[in-house]
Amino acid sequence: MKRNGSRGCVTRKTRFGSRERDWLKGDAQRGCVCLYGGTVDPQPPASGPQASSTLQADLRLVLCSTTTTVEELCAQREVEGLYLQLHGDLLRRLDPSERPLHMVYDYLAAIGYQDPLRVQREAANSDLSCMIRFYSECPMNADQQERTLLTGVFSVRKGKTQLHKWAERQVLLCGTCLIVASVKDSLTGKMHILPLVGGKVEEVKRRQHCLMFSSAGPQAQTYFVNFDTLADYQRWHRQASKVVSQTISLVDLSCYSLEEVPEYLFYSQDLTHLNLRHNFMSLQGPGGLLNLPRFSQLKSLNLSHNRLGVFPESVCEILTLTELNLSCNGMNTVPAQIGNLQSLQTLSLDGNQLSFLPEELGGLAQLSSLGLSFNNFPHIPGVLDRLSGMDRLAMAGNRVETLELGILARMSHLKNIDLRLNGLRWVKSEALEAVKQVTQLDLRDNHLATLDLSSICSLETLHCQRNQLRALTLSGFTLRTLHASSNRLTTVNIYPVPNQLTQMDLSRNLLEYLPDWVCDSRKVEVLDVTHNFLSELPARLLSSLSLRKLLAGNNRLQRLPDLLDHVPLEVLDLQHNKLGELPESLFYKALNLKYLNVSANALEIIPPSSQSEESLSTLQELYLTGNKLNENCAALLVGHQNLRVLHMAYNQLLSFPASKLSKLELLEELNLSGNKLKTIPSTVSSCKRLHTLIAHSNHISVFPEILNLPEIKLVDLSCNELTEILLPDSLMATLHELDLTGNSSLLLEHKTLNLFSHITTLKLDQKPAMMAGDSLGSSTLWNHGYSEMSGQRNKLCVSVLAVDRFGDSVEAAYGVFDGDRNEEVPRLLQCTMGDVLSEELLHSSVDSVYMSNTFLTSHRKLGMAGQKLGASALLCYIHHEPSELGSYFSLTVANVGSCQAVLCRDGQPLPLSKVFSLEQSTEEMDRVKLSKAIITEDNKVSGVTCCSRLLGCSYLSPWVLPKPWVRTEPLCSQDDFLILGNRALFERVSYQEAVCTVQAVRDPRAAAKKLCTLAQSYGCRDNVGAVVVSLHIGEDSCTCETPHGNTGTEPRGPPPTPLPVTAPPGEPATPSSSSGIASEFNSETSASEVGSEAGSTASDEHPSGPTARPERRCSLHPAATLFLFQRQPSCATFSSNQSDNGLDSDDEAPLEGVISNGSKLEVEVDIHCCAFQIRSGPAASPKDHNLDKTRSDYPNGKMRRQNSVVVSATNGCLLAVCGREISDLKKSPSTCSLFGKKLSNGSVVAPEDSHNLIEVAVEAPKKKSGYFTAPAQQDPEDQLVVPPSLEQDVREQLRGQSPMVPGPPPPFTPPSIRDPVWDHPPAPMLPQRDLAPNPIPALQQEVYDTAL
Repeated sequence: MKRNGSRGCVTRKTRFGSRERDWLKGDAQRGCVCLYGGTVDPQPPASGPQASSTLQADLRLVLCSTTTTVEELCAQREVEGLYLQLHGDLLRRLDPSERPLHMVYDYLAAIGYQDPLRVQREAANSDLSCMIRFYSECPMNADQQERTLLTGVFSVRKGKTQLHKWAERQVLLCGTCLIVASVKDSLTGKMHILPLVGGKVEEVKRRQHCLMFSSAGPQAQTYFVNFDTLADYQRWHRQASKVVSQTISLVDLSCYSLEEVPEYLFYSQDLTHLNLRHNFMSLQGPGGLLNLPRFSQLKSLNLSHNRLGVFPESVCEILTLTELNLSCNGMNTVPAQIGNLQSLQTLSLDGNQLSFLPEELGGLAQLSSLGLSFNNFPHIPGVLDRLSGMDRLAMAGNRVETLELGILARMSHLKNIDLRLNGLRWVKSEALEAVKQVTQLDLRDNHLATLDLSSICSLETLHCQRNQLRALTLSGFTLRTLHASSNRLTTVNIYPVPNQLTQMDLSRNLLEYLPDWVCDSRKVEVLDVTHNFLSELPARLLSSLSLRKLLAGNNRLQRLPDLLDHVPLEVLDLQHNKLGELPESLFYKALNLKYLNVSANALEIIPPSSQSEESLSTLQELYLTGNKLNENCAALLVGHQNLRVLHMAYNQLLSFPASKLSKLELLEELNLSGNKLKTIPSTVSSCKRLHTLIAHSNHISVFPEILNLPEIKLVDLSCNELTEILLPDSLMATLHELDLTGNSSLLLEHKTLNLFSHITTLKLDQKPAMMAGDSLGSSTLWNHGYSEMSGQRNKLCVSVLAVDRFGDSVEAAYGVFDGDRNEEVPRLLQCTMGDVLSEELLHSSVDSVYMSNTFLTSHRKLGMAGQKLGASALLCYIHHEPSELGSYFSLTVANVGSCQAVLCRDGQPLPLSKVFSLEQSTEEMDRVKLSKAIITEDNKVSGVTCCSRLLGCSYLSPWVLPKPWVRTEPLCSQDDFLILGNRALFERVSYQEAVCTVQAVRDPRAAAKKLCTLAQSYGCRDNVGAVVVSLHIGEDSCTCETPHGNTGTEPRGPPPTPLPVTAPPGEPATPSSSSGIASEFNSETSASEVGSEAGSTASDEHPSGPTARPERRCSLHPAATLFLFQRQPSCATFSSNQSDNGLDSDDEAPLEGVISNGSKLEVEVDIHCCAFQIRSGPAASPKDHNLDKTRSDYPNGKMRRQNSVVVSATNGCLLAVCGREISDLKKSPSTCSLFGKKLSNGSVVAPEDSHNLIEVAVEAPKKKSGYFTAPAQQDPEDQLVVPPSLEQDVREQLRGQSPMVPGPPPPFTPPSIRDPVWDHPPAPMLPQRDLAPNPIPALQQEVYDTAL
């Protein structure tokens, strides 16, 4: 062990002693670095949020300070160097002067941690290794070695004739060549080079494990290589096959953490394309950048993302280069030697720190494409005027505020200009000089108020979205494509008429009419004018012979003009208008119409499909949701026999004609929700291709005959009046989702449930489990409903967290998690975020602190899954303001990404969240640009995501961060409900429409269903999720809280120290529905589990001491006697004189895991990490005991807390099963039916209350630690620590109490004083001979928490 003051470092295997802990506590700038050996694979062995918590065999913990350098650490560890790995990706050798702990602290501060002590704890958590990790040696990846260099000594024969003999030679496969040494076991002397590009590699069947390598061309050479093992043979064959299949001589060494290229690569003199992107190339060394000119035929070189810092001048000596990419290297200047590259055609310098270019660059006569995006140029460099051959200039993301069109006129060959994201404010034309050569101009995401480009007479494509344009003037001579959405345009002036125009997007502007030239244009095929103020469409527009796609939704149209002739229209979107009818001739004049959306109008009838009985309609998708259609309109759909998708939700249908439905044989998706249907016609069985039937929120009482359909996948009949289900003998294996919630009279037999066992997502009602004393609890203040619907990908990537009773007080938590295209991260967040919030509430009462830390900790817990995948997250927490005893409720909202929360106050929407999208947040766009991220043309960071803040996607740090937006809003009696939704919901449904929708429905579940149904009917093709929380908070609302212990003054902090108590004799304990009063850790639990699951038990954010926030009671809920029961995390016995072991006669075999011992019932289960409450009450009869069912922490929610115990008094026997054990039981095929079906998004349907918990205990896995009756051995680390000054008082308080269970009681450990990480000397023990009902004050120790 070595110490050098603040600059010293200490190494231990896994744990630290008291001296090390004292040293750490002395300064927040001290900490611990987890140092892995080179034998560890760069990735942890398992996936998931806890994969990295397993301690590796060669992990070393090094105590150091933020000033400790790599050189000092290497000297102490006697290693040559240290390597840094970020997000499980590349490995970089650290410079001797770099400071590892300082790097970790900077990383944590960058993602959002602010408190120094919290940063110190997080830095020592081994879970952090999935984001930042240090190695003492460079781990080698077998696949990387195979792709860069293969070598070995094998039997080799040259030529195809038998005259040549076999000889042992050193053989290499590197780059594009096979290299054979002329001397055995040596690489000296002459080397035989065989180019393989375009050649052949074939198996030699006459010899085992033999390959024939042949070069291309008329003078091809051949080598036979005989390998020793099958593994070598397969490895060489696989790699050589890739080389010979190439059409060009290309070597791809990207993302290999290389500092130099393999030396043998220089034998590949035919190499023309070399990709070294995402490495750490150095100048020096045999394979460094200084030696790259040795490639005499090299044409393309990619050195992007190499942290070069300076332009490598040696590259300018490769005179054959035609393409050079040096993007994202932090370069400040370009050397004058760039002028040597006279053959250069493409130069990419994006993502650097350049602000000027050398004059020598103007001499590159052949340069045609120049990339200068995301640099610091204040204007277009003047040297570009001399580049006579340049036709493409990319300068997005710079600082150009003024564009002089005269400069463009002087660039005689320039055709394509990209000036996105520059902050442009003016486009000036000093003279009448025409700009004749520019054909494509991109001005998106700037600050332009007016734009006059009439002097660019050859303009073909213009992008000017998301500016502030009020006036737009263009030349129409050659204009083909115009994109001008999201501006403030009232008109667009184009002269002359753009007869070449084919596509125009004017959506989200202020247009009240369409200009006349739109109708005069002869070739317009696609026109988007959605979200304007149009009151009519010109008749000539609909009669256009070129228009194929017309999007005119979200306007003020009251009628459409009649079609005078046959038109080629294929797509027509008229949703969200005021249409009362459609043109009578619509369907038989627009015979090519395949898509029609007229949702959210006032239609009472639809036009006929034809004028005769024979219909020529080709309509495939028809959306009629949100109109006033009745059953008579359904009869008019018969003529559309090609119909695949039909949405008629929220109309006035009383029935659907059976004979008409049978004619729609090609129907695949049918949505009839929100009508007044009492039945679905039996003729639905004629729709053999039907895979989706959604008919929620009707009056259906008979289950439709759809389960025999061969392609049925999804059936939603929630919120109906079903009473029974008549099932066939077998179900189709294709059915993967069935929603039957909201059918209060539906009773399912066990036979039916068994038949449904193969369904991936089975949603059933959870029977209410209301306890005595809870009738006026949180359920009277709020209740919720939620809905999740998958999109076209048939993969649900949205998860919902909904907990009406959060923790042990009148609080609630709700969340929405959207993974876009991945389902893993939303599931992980759904399962862990509630627990993380519970833990963070113990450490801080400041909303911005505990919410931010909840998101940051959840980000860390994603582990390897969060390296490449991410999700938007929204979390809402309803709670009391702890500062005022008589306060009302407050709502704290935190979010990252694009999930949003909207509160309805006084009937109006009040947005509470912030959308972290590059298109909608100027601050985030500026931050991402400042960090030199590459933003692609679709406004995505590195082409991956449009969100600048997500949980996960850590490999995009520091551009994409997990730090949330936090806002707290006090709730009042004017607050009616809360709406939570993902991006897909609010893209299609406005805030105002969402509020009006919920107001009209009121039932939260039905309202959430309607929101998702509307989004899909409005054209949403992605996953959509919604949560509706109905609020009933008035001036007389209850403000009491479930007690946490003795009275105190601390508003929120660690729970008090509870002690086991007994209920009065003759009064069986009745468990409450709430558990998790305090959590404790098994002495055998690894420190990494402690760090990753429990967090710290002490923080600077709350003072040490035994106090807890006071119990708050209102007049509606007088205080009652409370008893706390705390289990030791080892073995124990639950017994009762009234217990029944469940065996009626001796002929029944005993249950596995349940031991009968007289009147005592012993159940073998694991109860570590558990705590629960017991309330006293009157003696209950055996009948009452049978009615008491299993409950969880979240009786109305979807998620169970891990540190919980589900308690049930069944047949007079008290059973306890750990929540973690329950999660294991749910995975067992024999017990999955007890706990309900697992939802496709990770949710679990609540178990039926009729199931006896003994059935669960039967399936509990056995533990080697013994049964509950085994006497508990006291562990020195699991003792109650009491200050000596209080020991006598405690003994006196404990003396009059009787033990709860016979036998020696287990030792007890207060969670608030337990140090879960560092080794302690044995503490003074307090004999637990007597038990007291009052918790004793305990001295809280300051603990340095980590997961080591």
